[in-house]
Amino acid sequence: MSRAAALLMTSLHVLTSRFDGVKKDKGAAAVEYGLLVGLIAVAIILVVTALGGSLTSLFQTVVDALPAVAP
Repeated sequence: MSRAAALLMTSLHVLTSRFDGVKKDKGAAAVEYGLLVGLIAVAIILVVTALGGSLTSLFQTVVDALPAVAP
């Protein structure tokens, strides 16, 4: 095998391995972000469900405290 062919094959191998690593990292990052978004959504739903009655009464108190505006 000539030097040029060996250099070409080595360069091709290095470039291929670098691009394969980037693709794997992007896929893993997307999955991780998806899991984080899902967990945050579940946490928000649980908090709103647990505090739903308190929030309703709080908003009603604020609405009652606002002055009536005539159209």
